[in-house]
Amino acid sequence: MDLQLKNVTKRFGDFTAVDDLSLTIPAGEMFGFLGANGAGKTTTFRMILGLLDPNDGVINWGNHQINYSTSSMIGYLPEERGLYPKLKVRDQLVYLARLKGMDKQEASRGLTSWLERFKIPDYAEKKVEELSKGNQQKIQFIAAVLHKPKLLILDEPFSGLDPVNVELLKAAVLKLRDEGTTIVFSSHRMEHVEEMCENLCILQRGKPVVHGNLTEIKRSFGKKNIIIHADADLDFLATTLGVTKFTPTAEGVRLQVEGEMIADRVLKDIVGKGFIRKFELEEPSLNDIFIEKVGASFE
Repeated sequence: MDLQLKNVTKRFGDFTAVDDLSLTIPAGEMFGFLGANGAGKTTTFRMILGLLDPNDGVINWGNHQINYSTSSMIGYLPEERGLYPKLKVRDQLVYLARLKGMDKQEASRGLTSWLERFKIPDYAEKKVEELSKGNQQKIQFIAAVLHKPKLLILDEPFSGLDPVNVELLKAAVLKLRDEGTTIVFSSHRMEHVEEMCENLCILQRGKPVVHGNLTEIKRSFGKKNIIIHADADLDFLATTLGVTKFTPTAEGVRLQVEGEMIADRVLKDIVGKGFIRKFELEEPSLNDIFIEKVGASFE
């Protein structure tokens, strides 16, 4: 079932958090939301979940509005942790899964499987408050997926995790997608969105400033990046026509240029000025596009 937002607006008094947002998220796809703090991502998620009602517009999942009857098919990992610190992991997560309609034994077996996958099988009988921040995040993730939702919303799922555990969680998310779960997630790490999502939306003040297929977004952006490592003085490139950004690096420079023709000109300009160890043309990154469209670095 596709998830559709049609002309969705949410206001809090005089403040408009989400402004006439229209999106379609195909079933079985992973869709990325980007935006600075206050851009409207979490408010959008809460409206999708039915926790907030939009002032205008409609949100449909398939041909139905999301309400209490669909809650057992939806999983939500909030940015803020919401587990009870004094309760044991197994007691708490099995209880939450039963609220979603799971049988107690099935939920317990599923929890054991997830704990083993995340390499923390002995944590089932520990209290949440006894766990590290990263392991609490793993438990919170398991709580969101234990009941096998068809729609999964992840708000900053990699927050607080070290690189090894980020890879564990990414692998779990990708497996859920491959099994047919529709996943919508936000992240402050743009490389995660680039790696995992085909389609995305960048919000600014509640409005989409970039929306669509990642490959097409990069292609339409036009600008390219060049990485140059050379035994030569490359400072003159900072004032070369068509070079829009010049960043010195330890081994040379990183340029942003207006297109491939400019890259060809840059190469011709540096040939003969010294040994060139590397000259690499790259697609723009999501961070490049964010800075261009929103006017500030995402970080």
